[in-house]
Amino acid sequence: MKKVYMITGGAGFIGSAVVRKLIADTEHTVIVADKLTYASSLSSLASVSSSARFHFERVDIADAEAMRRIFAEYSPDIIMNLAAESHVDRSIDGPAAFIETNVVGTFVLLQAALSHWRTLPSDRKARFLFQHISTDEVFGSLGPTGYFNEVSAYQPNSPYSATKAASDHLVRAWHHTYGLPTIITNCSNNYGPFHFPEKLIPLMIINALQGKPLPIYGSGSNVRDWLFVNDHAEALLLVSQRGKNGETYAIGGNNEYSNVDVVRAVCRLVDHLAPDPAIGSRENLIHYVTDRPGHDARYAINAAKITTELNWAPRHSFESGLDQTVRWYLNNRPWWERIRSQVYNGDRIGILA
Repeated sequence: MKKVYMITGGAGFIGSAVVRKLIADTEHTVIVADKLTYASSLSSLASVSSSARFHFERVDIADAEAMRRIFAEYSPDIIMNLAAESHVDRSIDGPAAFIETNVVGTFVLLQAALSHWRTLPSDRKARFLFQHISTDEVFGSLGPTGYFNEVSAYQPNSPYSATKAASDHLVRAWHHTYGLPTIITNCSNNYGPFHFPEKLIPLMIINALQGKPLPIYGSGSNVRDWLFVNDHAEALLLVSQRGKNGETYAIGGNNEYSNVDVVRAVCRLVDHLAPDPAIGSRENLIHYVTDRPGHDARYAINAAKITTELNWAPRHSFESGLDQTVRWYLNNRPWWERIRSQVYNGDRIGILA
């Protein structure tokens, strides 16, 4: 059955991957609602923008009037809330924007969705879904062993993760209090094409290509579970189609690596795919810098629930996903060169005075 998907934050990294997959692999109509912050770009949607099933609205999810208009105009069946401020370092420097988008914006969107849902006929009410996309960072930090799952306690440690935790709690409350059909997903660290180059992997790829220093926080021992963005997009669509109302699904890549091992893997790939005698071995560009304030030691997800209930598993190993990612940045220099020259030059942020 054809549906209308509304993807908030659909011009961002994960959101655009979802939109591209929806247009390419389904017959659903897609409404992208995005205010086009520094980290989002219509160029991420260029491959699908000519589709008659694609519609774009430049709006802020915290704008209640705009949200009411979009719900009235398009009457969506599925809301995927991917609109978020997401960079921990930026949340240290400026937490207000994170509260406005991640907390206030989610509240405004929930209110608009609830009002819309209440007007639907019973058959459409039964098919409606508010799907909220969140992060494993809401659970805090793991020790050397153990995994996060759907019942892990919340213990956010950064302004970013605190605002995402708040938004998760709002979604859960709107389900239990008002009956709004909702699902929450919490994912591990994503990587892949179109990733804004303030995050670890794209920053290291671009710096390595340019022969610039590769800064690693602290000892580089912090561990993350890496999830290729296209695998995540596939999981999100599966959850929207077959997930159970009121449930939470943890989505991970089964790829735990320390930050320093990730950077070394990037160096080896860039050396292989783009050797530069003037630069030499990119591992020589690695240098260690003062750690991020409150840097969580380890994140890792047990994704057994989504695997068992929905038969999902990541298709990409970290090696294959990273190879695709490095090749994409090599083949799409204009995309990141514009960002480097006009938006973000790669300097460190999030340092306490």
